[in-house]
Order: sequence, then C-alpha cells, then structure tokens
Amino acid sequence: MAKEDKVLIFDTTLRDGEQAPGASMNQREKMEVALALERLGVDVIEAGFPVISKGDFESVAMVAKKMKNCAVAGLARSVKKDIDAAGEALKSARHPRIHVFLATSKIHMEHKLRKTPEEIIQIAVDAVKHARGYVEDVEFSPEDASRSDKTFLYRVLEAVIKAGATTVNIPDTVGYAVPEQYGKLIADIRSNVPNINKAVISVHCHDDLGMAVANSLTAVKNGARQIECTVNGIGERAGNCSLEEVVMALRTRQDYFGCTASGIVTPEICRTSRLVSKYTGFLVPPNKSIVGGNAFRHESGIHQDGVLKEPTTYEIIRPEDVGFSGVGLVLGKHSGRAALKDRLKKLGIELSDEEMVRAFDRFKDLCDKKKEVFDEDLIAIVEDEVHEIKDLWTLEALKVVSGMNIAPQVTVCLKSSGKRHEKTTTGDGPIDACYLAIDEITKMKGELLNYGIQSVTQGKDAQGEVRVRVNFNGQKVMGIGTSTDVIEASVRAYLNAVNKACAITTSKTKTAPVDLGLQP
Repeated sequence: MAKEDKVLIFDTTLRDGEQAPGASMNQREKMEVALALERLGVDVIEAGFPVISKGDFESVAMVAKKMKNCAVAGLARSVKKDIDAAGEALKSARHPRIHVFLATSKIHMEHKLRKTPEEIIQIAVDAVKHARGYVEDVEFSPEDASRSDKTFLYRVLEAVIKAGATTVNIPDTVGYAVPEQYGKLIADIRSNVPNINKAVISVHCHDDLGMAVANSLTAVKNGARQIECTVNGIGERAGNCSLEEVVMALRTRQDYFGCTASGIVTPEICRTSRLVSKYTGFLVPPNKSIVGGNAFRHESGIHQDGVLKEPTTYEIIRPEDVGFSGVGLVLGKHSGRAALKDRLKKLGIELSDEEMVRAFDRFKDLCDKKKEVFDEDLIAIVEDEVHEIKDLWTLEALKVVSGMNIAPQVTVCLKSSGKRHEKTTTGDGPIDACYLAIDEITKMKGELLNYGIQSVTQGKDAQGEVRVRVNFNGQKVMGIGTSTDVIEASVRAYLNAVNKACAITTSKTKTAPVDLGLQP
C-alpha cells in the first residue's frame, strides 16, 4: 500500500477522552492505557495537556518516556507557557509532537479571544514557530474550524504550514458539521491552500449530533489522512469519533475508501476497550458497534441458521478480528498454576510472580463457585485483583442476613496493617448496610454517586462486575469489584474506591485545573 493510502490514527483518549465528566484516571491507569494503545498500534498518543496541572505534566512525561514506537503528543494553547510545558514534558519522547490550537471562528474570536483576524494569524504563526524550537513535529488546530469563515481558514492554514506545522487539524469542535458539508470543507482546503501538500490533513470530530464517525470517514474520502479519535468514543459532552468504529469501517470497506489504518492490530481492540471502560467507569452499551456485548450475537432463528452455515451471511467482521476469541471453557478447578499462566499469556497478560500468586488464589476461589471459567473471568480476576493499587484495606470476611420483611444485618471484617476490624450494622438493604459498616471501620464517609452492575460472562453462575462512583469529602473516585456473589462484588467495589481515595489523599499530584474553555 502506498504511503499516502495509510490513514494515521491519533488517539486522544488520555486527553480529550479524560475530559469527559467523571472519567479522570490516575497516573498508573493512564500508563496502562498508553501501553495498551501502543500494543493496539496507534500512530500518535495525545497523552495530556501538560500545562493544566502538575499531574498532567507528569503523566505526559511518563508516557513520553515509555512509548517505543508511537509518537507522543502534548496539547498546548497558542501561548508560550503552554508550549514550554509541552516541550519540557516531551523531552524524553522518541517521537515527540506538540499540538497547538487557537480558535478561528467568528464567535470565538469576538466573544472568547477578543482578537482581530490579523492578530489570530500572527499568534498562530508565533506559536508554531515557538513549538518548532522544541520539536520538528508540530500540529496546529484552528479550533471550531467547521464554523470558521473558509477564506480566513485558508489563510491561517497557509501561514502555519509556512511557519513549520507538519499536520493541520480541522476540528469540528462542537459537533456542528454534517458529512457532505464537512467533506467539502476538506476538499476545499486541499484546493485553496497552496502549500497544503507539505502537511498532513487531520480531522477531530465531536459527536454532538451523532455524526463524528460519519464526518471523519467523509473527510478521509476527501483527502484527510489522520483521524483523531478515542477508544469507545469517550470525550467532552457527547464524546469523540470512536476509534474502533473508524478503524473497522476503513478495514471492512477498503474497497470504497481506498485506504486503511494499516498499523492497527485489530485483535487488541476489545481488550483495549474493556481497559478504558474499567478505568473511566463508563460501561460500553451492549449495542455499541464493534465492542458492544451484542455486536456478534444472533438471536433471530434466520440469522442463527445463516451464521452456522456461513458466518459472512450476517457477520461483516469476524469476532476474532477485533479480539472476541470465542474461546469457551478455558480452565477448571483441577488446573494448576502453569496452566493458568499459559492461558493468561495467550490473552496477552504477563504477571510477576507475586501477582501470579494472588491471581491463582482468586482463580481457585472462582473455580469452587463456577462450573465454567471463561477468558472474560480470567481478565476480570487480573483487573480486579492484580492490577489495582496497593490496598490499605482488604476484605477478610462478610456475613449477610437479609430477606423480605427482615431488617438486613451485615457483619464486615476488614484487615489493615495486619489488624482485623469488624463491624455489625443494618441499613436500607444489605448493600447499604455493608457500605455503612465500611464507613465506620475506615472512618471514610462516602457519598454513593453511581452504582452499576453487569455480568462478566453468561450463565447463572456468572461473575457480577459492580462499578461505583463515590464522593469522599469532594474527592470523587471510581471503584470496581467482581464476584459470583453480587453483595460481595458490591463490597469489593466500594472498598476499591476507599483504597483509591486513601492513596490520593496521601500522595496528591494534581493542582487546581486551569480554566481553558473549549479545546479541539
């Protein structure tokens, strides 16, 4: 495939995706997502907004240092302090990129920036030149481009490319564009910006009208060669263009688009989707394209008959191509540690000896409760038990007495620093009683903001995965817990949130965020 036929995938899950309300990730979680994105094969990871806080700066620097293959970008407004912060955070990156932005629409220039068009062009040029002092790879975004005057937009793009921008991004910042209009904008840019051949045209579409993916694909059809997107489509307001959807659309309909995101390792898609869902707390809807639980399920008798005879009758994508392995029973109660280690390795999970001991103990406990253990169960064990923060509090024992017309009574036993702490209490239902007991033991008063549960696998003995969002004195954290017992899973999730809150309290890294307004 010719170089110009490849579409670059610029992933902004760690920046725009994390801006979604409630989606904040800590540094360890960001690092795991970054490593997953590199396994996935994205071309660029936008790791954060370095100037916004100490925590974001450190996260970008951490990702920049660890990534071996993909470029790492840091976002910056078109001001010197932002660009300096980005340049400093990216200094250890093998392939650093500074992404600067400045609004170009009339409404933004008049009401937010209060600058004239000529001033905007000069600020943009100065910003790109300053960024080129740090890196050779500079991207410029005229924020709210889809609502900007075209003639003025052409002038801005020509000026920033002349100043050294290697990528020009055309953001549909507020999701206002429609495919035909947006595609024409890209085509017109190619026809009216004299030096456009010296830069890659990128697109960054929001989903306010549900057209982010359609707009991005239409842009590709009209000459764009970089798509900015997020895993599961998370992001500001209604979210961003969905990575998994555009990647598989380009691959499945290469006959139509004439290009593809050839660097993406598509079998990593579902694994990466699950990781991002876990750390952001945003459940993937069952009807979500590509990664939803129902994406490859067929209930209609006609569909089932067709798929059994020939999968392509009703499946345009093979499940295994995006990481749905289709493996059923994997291991059982007679399996040993070596068998578990081998299966985890096939799932792409490498554990240390200490982590393997903990995972094996949880696996054996699960085998006593379930007849069948699936790959999803093993992944849930690793995510819930192994890859979490070092716990200050651990669950030792749980006793619940509950039923219709019976006041629930629970006894929760926790362990911390080698000491056991036990509390018996009642509440408005057994889960509420458990949470009250944990509050009293830990002296961490939590306000439950959200509670959700879903099954990890099928069957009556399926593990339940509980996700909670809890407010501890203004610190909002997410907790996840799994178990075949819903109440136990609920307790584990709440305790996970308590431990995260404790960790944040003892080692704060983030400062108050800067008021940035809209970003691309």
